[in-house]
Amino acid sequence: MTYRLRAGDTGPVQQSPVTCGSACLTVARMLVDPVFASWVHTGEPHPPGAPEGATEAERFAAYERVVMRRTNGVVAAGGGPSLPWPRALGTPPWGAKHELEYGAAKLGTRYTVDALRGQDEYALVAAFDRLVDVVADGEPGLLYIGNRLLPRHVVLVLPGDGDRMLDVYDPATGRVDHLRRDTVVHHRLRLAGWDVPWLAVRPTGLRTVESRQPATAPRPMPA
Repeated sequence: MTYRLRAGDTGPVQQSPVTCGSACLTVARMLVDPVFASWVHTGEPHPPGAPEGATEAERFAAYERVVMRRTNGVVAAGGGPSLPWPRALGTPPWGAKHELEYGAAKLGTRYTVDALRGQDEYALVAAFDRLVDVVADGEPGLLYIGNRLLPRHVVLVLPGDGDRMLDVYDPATGRVDHLRRDTVVHHRLRLAGWDVPWLAVRPTGLRTVESRQPATAPRPMPA
């Protein structure tokens, strides 16, 4: 069964204080890989290479750690080189970008990183509208948020009503709520106590492959 999250739903909760980005990327993979989502929820089927975990929370936490090794290590998802980053500081945007392009979004989707902090209202309106245009089922985005000094948290941006509204998954609570343009533009996000948008990791709107065949059997777990 296809896994979906929409406003009003509740998803998994991050399993450590520094894995908000890893949690978002694990949920993003669940949205495009039904076999992976089933393994997280039930433990079955058990893909080759999957980490151990007796419960849903343990499996989710184990895969968060797998994701963080990739996003923060010297070898990026997909095998290319990457700039290492201390795990205590969470998920770097370049590591998140590689992870989304390597199986946590629809195959062939390309991502870019937009700086939002310091942009004026007009630029933030344009950035939000761009997210509405490019975020789709299986092609989510990440929003790095914080206070006026530092980014402190990562949330997953999901398609909303298909027009001018987006949804947002907050890994601190698991809640999925509407994400309105005015809350982004006026720094009133109120997600996990943070209000200021810093960065968006978003689809470019270009794909190198047109479609992904749904997974119907266990495949080796990317590790």
